[in-house]
Amino acid sequence: MKRTIIKIDEELCNGCEACVQGCHEGALQMIDGKARMVSELFCDGLGACISECPVGAITLEEREAEPYDEIATIERMISKGEKTILAHLKHLKEHGEFEYLKQGVSYLRANDIQVDVSSVHNMPAPGAHQHGCPGSREMSFAPAVAPTFRMAPVATTETPSQLRQWPVQLHLLNSEAGYFHKADVVLAADCVAFSFANFHNRFLAGKILAIACPKLDSNKESYVEKLKTMITRSAINTLTVVIMEVPCCGGLLGLAQKAIAESGRKIPVKLVIVGVKGDILKEEWM
Repeated sequence: MKRTIIKIDEELCNGCEACVQGCHEGALQMIDGKARMVSELFCDGLGACISECPVGAITLEEREAEPYDEIATIERMISKGEKTILAHLKHLKEHGEFEYLKQGVSYLRANDIQVDVSSVHNMPAPGAHQHGCPGSREMSFAPAVAPTFRMAPVATTETPSQLRQWPVQLHLLNSEAGYFHKADVVLAADCVAFSFANFHNRFLAGKILAIACPKLDSNKESYVEKLKTMITRSAINTLTVVIMEVPCCGGLLGLAQKAIAESGRKIPVKLVIVGVKGDILKEEWM
């Protein structure tokens, strides 16, 4: 599997910051007057920043993808200086990647690399401060919990959300994000949650969500690659595919089956088919 990622020619970079504004994932920041990649983990390789660069300092390169390695990333950044390392660590915290953050800080301390990480520890929690497009900002969080008591009886029909992460659309998801590691994953067709009233409690509780439309979405081959990465590198435990009864929805199961076959790793897969009237027509382990 190959991965496309941006490459910056620092000699050509004039520090105009246009690419930083064009990077929806927030993977680029200005450090010492130059555009720097502060997190390869979050570079989607779509090249939105390329069209923003007026001097042609940014290009795309394709190379064999490797599992994300926080230690290797930190080692590559050491020569760039403390500011670049701190920007990277802050970026991890903003995205809720606390395990990678812990690995990076531990490496710095174990190797006696003098970087003042106090600014990282004291920065706001994920969501309080953002760079790039808020709609695709990666976040991991605990689902809402219903109160155990009320000061006075209040009639309500609200159900707490069971969502544990953001984003949820498969094109926007980073399949190597920490919350996918050994997770139970739900792959749901876009329409399911609108048809099945108890979607959160019935299917989503304790699981990580990805949504897609096998009929209307473009570049569905990228879905296969992302699912393969979840299966092999993130080592997900199970995959529950929830689709509608309409014929076009079956394509989502086909994408999941193709990803599993190409991954070479067998995982338990459950298929759930929801009727257009909101009832469950089929539920079985395959």
